[in-house]
Formats: sequence, structure tokens, C-alpha cells
Amino acid sequence: MADPEALKEEVHETPLQHQTSDNDHDGHRPTSHEIHRSIARTRSVNNTNASTTGTASGRPSSIARTTSRRDTVLSRIRSRPPLQFTHPLSHAPTTKDELVDFEGADDPYRPMNWPMGKKVQTTFLYGLVTMTATWASSCYSAGTTQVSKEFGVGLQVAILGTSLFLVGFGLGPLLWAPLSEVYGRRIAVFVPMFLAICFSFGSATAKDFQTLMLTRFFGAFFASAPVTNTGGVLGDLFSPAQRGIAMAGYAMAVVGGPVLGPIVSAAVVIQPSLGWRWTEYLAGILQAFILLIAIIFIDETYPPKLLVYKARRLRHETGNWALHAKFEEWDVSIVELAHKFLLRPVQLLCTPICFLVALYASFCYGILYMQLGSIPFIFHEIRGWSPLVATLPFLCILIGATLGAAANVYNQTLYNKAYHAAGNRAVPEKRLPPMMLGSVFFSSGQFVTGWTSGKEIHWIAPCIGLVMQGTGFFMIFQAALNYLVDTFHKYAASAVAANTFLRSCFACAFPLVVTPMYRNIGVGPGSSITGGFAALLIPVPFVFYVYGKRIRAGSKWSKASVYD
Repeated sequence: MADPEALKEEVHETPLQHQTSDNDHDGHRPTSHEIHRSIARTRSVNNTNASTTGTASGRPSSIARTTSRRDTVLSRIRSRPPLQFTHPLSHAPTTKDELVDFEGADDPYRPMNWPMGKKVQTTFLYGLVTMTATWASSCYSAGTTQVSKEFGVGLQVAILGTSLFLVGFGLGPLLWAPLSEVYGRRIAVFVPMFLAICFSFGSATAKDFQTLMLTRFFGAFFASAPVTNTGGVLGDLFSPAQRGIAMAGYAMAVVGGPVLGPIVSAAVVIQPSLGWRWTEYLAGILQAFILLIAIIFIDETYPPKLLVYKARRLRHETGNWALHAKFEEWDVSIVELAHKFLLRPVQLLCTPICFLVALYASFCYGILYMQLGSIPFIFHEIRGWSPLVATLPFLCILIGATLGAAANVYNQTLYNKAYHAAGNRAVPEKRLPPMMLGSVFFSSGQFVTGWTSGKEIHWIAPCIGLVMQGTGFFMIFQAALNYLVDTFHKYAASAVAANTFLRSCFACAFPLVVTPMYRNIGVGPGSSITGGFAALLIPVPFVFYVYGKRIRAGSKWSKASVYD
């Protein structure tokens, strides 16, 4: 016997609902026999209309497109046959007159036309949210020794708290990037960040080591949302002529988190009344405070989502319920999203430009996180500085990043000339000069830091090497991202996802190997290994600067950047 509630729901969803409503007004309620007879007649009408509608219009009916296997399975679970809906006008698509769009290129509702003050505010707040996420990635390192003692694990095992965080940073973007194109930037950033805050406090209250590792991983998985999607926000707000400067400001926030986190956390750890748990408490409090401000002041920036809001308001104000945004016609497909953000990044990594540029940027990112172990080793274990003072050389990386940002801002002015000369089209190779110069700084900085680490040499020498590394890192990393976006602009999200995944593979390994490597072979030889690999990558930007256009023209993924 069928469930009466299910039968009522089926009747409610059929075209006969108006008939039953009329009967109710006459004081007559349909009997069970009439219900069963109405359902059978409705299914017959639906099947007939669906077939005739599809053939009459020369295309499959909309019913066939919207009834998925998932709907069928759920219908069986709920003990009711799957329904197919129809309408007399289902064969007539809406016209372009009902589509809601921006009112020209100068529409103030379009994010690129927002006042510059609002753009700067949005960029600044997204940068702060991202900084709190990267802060959490490095703040743990200051308390690694205490974690090792409290839970009775080896020091190398305790370092997994940093490595697993970086793994989560690499896997999270595979989910948050597509969700930002479905639900908009705000939801795809703020909801995961709220969950990341919960896991930060979970790490602070962990009762055993495995709980600490799990909360660290999932905290990173959710905290990767702003790291991933803020690049899309900058693309919504700024044209290519302005994006480089905006990216420089945002990237400073990305670098500021891993640099400042260990210094503040070291000051917390040495306090007997606080300890390593308060490094996690502090990260959670900082994340919650910044997120609350961002929720209040940040507007949605994703243009298709803004048009959905505009269409919704127009429907209510005008009473014309046919008005809708083009984005609302998209039936979200898991297969399509998986292809775009899982398969396509792998396909792009098979191209020479994406593979080599992403490899270079990922290697630099790994070296940045390697400093979490190398700086305390050099200045605390070798030079005998106190644990807090030994973290101050992290500021040298921040100084270098500031110099690198200045170089990238200057290159943006040169890029704009080429951009306008090309008819306001992107010129990817003009993004590479900072990367060419930075590659030399980055490699030589590692040699300088490694071979001047001994206590017999003045401390300023390794600090100069760290400044060179910070300068080179910033110039390489930002130029690489800009080059990937300009080259694969149609598939920019997939290119960034490929870069993010590859850099996580590097970043999670470097903190684990740096201390054993330095203890076994010495800081100088160990730095020579990484510096030598960086030297091997120096030709990459030079080759692409000369032959990049020819290589782009030969790939189906990037040839649009040549001919568009």
C-alpha cells in the first residue's frame, strides 16, 4: 500500500493541482480512489506531453535533461516512482528579453566599476583573511618541541603538524575553487573559514596526538578557501592593467602569515602560563576577529552571482517572474565541475609552460616553508640565540618580499605600455622580467645563507642571504601566477589549481627534511643542494620570454592568448 503522504505530495506536484484546489473550494475532498485515478491519468498525460514536446521542438525535452540518476535513486529510496514534470510552455524557451545583464560596460553594479576605495577595502580584507589562514600554517612550528614532549613522540613526528597542514592547503582548493563558481566568492570563503576556526580551537584542546594531527589537516583543508579564491576576487575587481599591483598587495598578506606567525608564537610558547596550545588559541581568535569584520564589510564580487541578486530583486519589484540571470539557467553538474577542477589541471600540467612555471613557483613555496626549520636551526642551535630572538630573522624574508613587491609594481607600469600597445590584450611574456631577475637572487641567496651560517661569521651575512631569498621568492612567485593567468586566461582557474596542488606536494616535504639534512651534512652543503636546484631553474623564465609566444601558439590550451 502506497504511503498516503507520498500520494498527496505527488498530486500536489502534478498539473491536476488546480482541479483539486477547485474541488476543495466546493467543499468536496477527493477520495483515495480518485487520488489513485488522478495520478495514473497524470502520468499518462506527462509521458505523452514529454514525447511530443521533445519531437515538436526538435530537441530532447527539458524533463529528460533535469531528471538525473540521483533523482531516480532518491525516489526509489522514498518508495515513490520518479515524477516527470511538464508544462504547456515547456517547449518554448525564454527569449533574451527576459535575461538580466549589466547595463553596459560602465554599469556601476559591475565590480570592475566599483569605486577604487571599495576595491582597495575588499582586497585588503580578503588579504587579512588569507593572512590568518597562512598564519595558522606556521604558528604551530614554534611549539613543536613542546608537542613532542607532551605526547611522547619524536621531534620529526611532531613536525607532521606542519606538513599535514600544507597537505590540506593543497587538497582544499580542489573543492573550494569550483564552489566559488557555483555559490559565489563570499559563501565559498566565509563558510569554510568558520569551520577552519572551529578546527583551530580543536587543535588547541586536543587530548591526544592523533586528534591534533586530524584537526591540523582539516583546519588547513577549510582555511585554504581564501588562499584559493582571493585570486578570483582580484580578477572580478581589476583589469589586467591593475591586477598586478593588486596581486602584489594581496601576496604580501600571503607571505606575512608564515613570516609573522613563528615570531609571535615563539613569544607565546616561552611563557610558562601559556605554552604551545595558546599558539592555536591565538590563531583561532585572530581568524574569528578578522572573519567577523570581513562578513560585515565585504560584498559579493562574482559577476554572475550579482546578476542573480539583481534578477531576484527585479522579479519582486516588477512582478515579472520570467526575468532571470543567465547563471540561473546552469544546471550544476558534478561531472562538469570534476572535469574542470580535477582532470583539466592534470591536462594543463602536461603542457611545458604550466609544468615548468608551476614547478618553479612550487619549489620556491617549499623553500619558504623550509625556513620554518632552517632559521631556528641556524640562529638557535648553531649561533646560540634564545628561542624568541632566533625567530626574528624571519623579518628578513618579509623585508625581501617588500622589495620584490616593489619590483613587481614597477614591472606593472611597463606591462601596461605593452598591454595598451597590443590593443588592450594580455601580453604574458611581459610578466616575466621580475621572475628573470628574481631567479638569480633566489638561488644565490640560498648559497649566501648556507655558507655564512657559522657563528664565526657576523650574523648580518646570513640575514642578507634571507633578504635575497625573500626578494627572489616574491618576484618569482607572483610573476609565475600572473604569467599562468595571462597564458591560460580561459582556463585560469584550472591553471591556478594545478599550481596550488603541485606547490603543496613540495611544501609538505621540506619542513620534514631540512633539520635531518642540516645535521647530517651541514648547513652549507644542504643549502647548496636546494640552491643548485634553484640554479637549474634559472633558465625557465628566460626561455619562455624568448620562445613563449611560439610555445603558446602550439598548444590548444593557450593558443587563445595568442589570437584573441
